[in-house]
Amino acid sequence: MQISTLISRSARYFKDQICLTEGSRDVSFNEFDRLTNAVGNALIASGLEPGDRVGVLLPNSIDCLVAYYALAKAGLVRVGMNTRETVANHHYKLEDSGARAVIHCDSSDFPVEININEADFALMLTHSDDDCCSVDRSLDAPLRLGYTGGTTGQAKAVTLTTRGELAEMSAFLMDLVPDLEPQSSFLHAAPIAHASGAFFLPALVRGVRSIVMKKFDPGAFILLAEESQATHTFLVPTMLAMILEEPSLDDAQLAFKKISYGASPIAPSLLERSEKQFGRIFAQCYGQAESPMVITFLAPEDHDRVGACGRPFSFVDCAVFDENDLPLGDGEVGEIVCRGPQTMAYYWNRAEATEKVFRNGWLHTGDLGYRDKDGFYYLVDRKNDMLISGGYNVYPREVEDVLMAYDGVLEAAVVGLPDEKWGDRIHAAVAVRDPETFDLEALLSYAKANLANYKKPKSIEVWEDLPKSAANKILRRLVKERLMES
Repeated sequence: MQISTLISRSARYFKDQICLTEGSRDVSFNEFDRLTNAVGNALIASGLEPGDRVGVLLPNSIDCLVAYYALAKAGLVRVGMNTRETVANHHYKLEDSGARAVIHCDSSDFPVEININEADFALMLTHSDDDCCSVDRSLDAPLRLGYTGGTTGQAKAVTLTTRGELAEMSAFLMDLVPDLEPQSSFLHAAPIAHASGAFFLPALVRGVRSIVMKKFDPGAFILLAEESQATHTFLVPTMLAMILEEPSLDDAQLAFKKISYGASPIAPSLLERSEKQFGRIFAQCYGQAESPMVITFLAPEDHDRVGACGRPFSFVDCAVFDENDLPLGDGEVGEIVCRGPQTMAYYWNRAEATEKVFRNGWLHTGDLGYRDKDGFYYLVDRKNDMLISGGYNVYPREVEDVLMAYDGVLEAAVVGLPDEKWGDRIHAAVAVRDPETFDLEALLSYAKANLANYKKPKSIEVWEDLPKSAANKILRRLVKERLMES
């Protein structure tokens, strides 16, 4: 099964129904099939050959999705890029992947043979050859290169295949969003270049209209959700927190039946506020670049299990290993590992790193967690982020969750600073609702009352905002670097 088959099949099934909406522009399922054929044929006509890597640097848009699936049809390997990243990030990914071309919205040229800007791409959309464009390739050949978040250093390219893409789509439709149907509509507010884009293919095969929001703004999100009566969306916790702060939310008439979330852990206090506002319609998915979006899921009815990230997706096998790669029992904290058809094939040009992460046939996630007696998994923290203060293990996420529960705190990042006495001195940076009136001493007292002595922050700073990745993950590494420099 090729992805091009799914696109042409949806065109046959759903014809002139709306597939994509962006502002006042609508594209039908038939038109999406035709446009991806036209662009795919134009790319091959430009001199590119199946297997060549092509970067796509476009904002959330219909054109972005057309580019993604034109590449898939033409047998070209998409290199994941994000408009929120720096020029240095863009150059690194193009050079690291050996890309021959890039489709972009930037005014400058990139270090590739073929630069395709927005005007060039507009011409490709009208290419005279819009007949079937489909290159048969092995299901295990590279489909796209997705880069890790770089939360602990230089980003690595994970090689994702058609087999993995189909597995991810199937996992969503079986477990995460089985309620998608032709009457549904999916609002893409998070970056399509990241997690939100994973929901397009499941929507396409079910005849669901995808509504594309070019740039996220909480007020504009509420307005568009109300106007479109969208039934589904995906948000990361930071976006959800921003939406809850919008005064217009209380009066909005929204139609959401399910809100999926992921990309980073959610604080229990934020989840509680979200369910109070929207109802029990939240579904969590836990994954990572090496196993995109698909390791465990937590259904809406299971959200009474505070801190759980769910049970494994139907065809994913999970376990918890100790430092010697031996399985641990229920309740014991270790590294979460998984295996299944959804995982990456390998790190691009990094054989040693691939061998290390795939020890004994299991993908080692680098996440610490445990499993309960009912088979639900709980994330404790990233293995590399664990702190040792006074000889005790401290998991930053646990401290952050307590700080986030304090009224007025919107975001928190906890790091360890070098200390001769403690080893790691626990320090926190927080973003708050009203910096001018916020009582920092009261927050310190609250943390002292709600955390064990060795876990409580020795100091807390109020920042205007916390550094985040292009996927809206808070980057503790950059928080620590900034503190060390000050």
